[in-house]
Amino acid sequence: MTETPKPGIFITGAASGIGRATAELFAARGWFVGLYDVNLEGVEALQATLGADKAVAGRLDVSDSDAWHLALKEFTQACHGRLDVLVNNAGILATGNFQDIPLATHHKIVDINLNGVLNGCHEAFPFLKATPGARIINIASASAIYGTPVFASYSSTKFAVRGLTEALNLEWQDHDIRVSDIMPIFVKTHMTADMHTKSSDKMGINLSPEDIAATVWKAANRKGFSKVHWPVGAQTHQLMFAMRLLPTGVARAILRKLSL
Repeated sequence: MTETPKPGIFITGAASGIGRATAELFAARGWFVGLYDVNLEGVEALQATLGADKAVAGRLDVSDSDAWHLALKEFTQACHGRLDVLVNNAGILATGNFQDIPLATHHKIVDINLNGVLNGCHEAFPFLKATPGARIINIASASAIYGTPVFASYSSTKFAVRGLTEALNLEWQDHDIRVSDIMPIFVKTHMTADMHTKSSDKMGINLSPEDIAATVWKAANRKGFSKVHWPVGAQTHQLMFAMRLLPTGVARAILRKLSL
């Protein structure tokens, strides 16, 4: 009897933080995991921990579309042609006054956080289309709810990811590909380890990578196309609720008080 292939999940930024926690959760629940990151040593170490029968690892610079094609081809060959879930997780940030951050840094944030997601969605489409019930899960942010001071370019990329998610969830329904995003507020990862902004100090950094991974699991297994955005944490839910109900001027004043 032919063994049923494991479902496959391809994760960018998998060497640490949210990506690593997601990989560990899905591998523990019987999925085959693609571990991709610019940190090749990190994903190879994780692959060794999970087991070669549960994961494949490789280096991927998400801003390089040719590298995406090769990585996806490698992964699907190892996963019997399947790509059930693509998790666009890789991202970077820089905090501070917009004008004080070098323009090259802003461009790099756009290249990784936005262009990396565009590349992934575009290059993954044929593989997703060939896998019934496939989906894309983009790691967005609570900063996609309202433009966030001191995180301006990061916030901008997450707004763009939110828009892309909404558009593709509608557009690709005809191909049976669900597209959703995860919207956490501050998460305890290497990106926030040395962060001291007014908003992070006031609100605290309370979410763990495992909290986000658990939400990715829910999004990956939910039926239907109607739930697109997945806010994580009480603070994110409160912010979304407030932005929907409060007049723009009041919402602006609250964000300014929290951030500046």
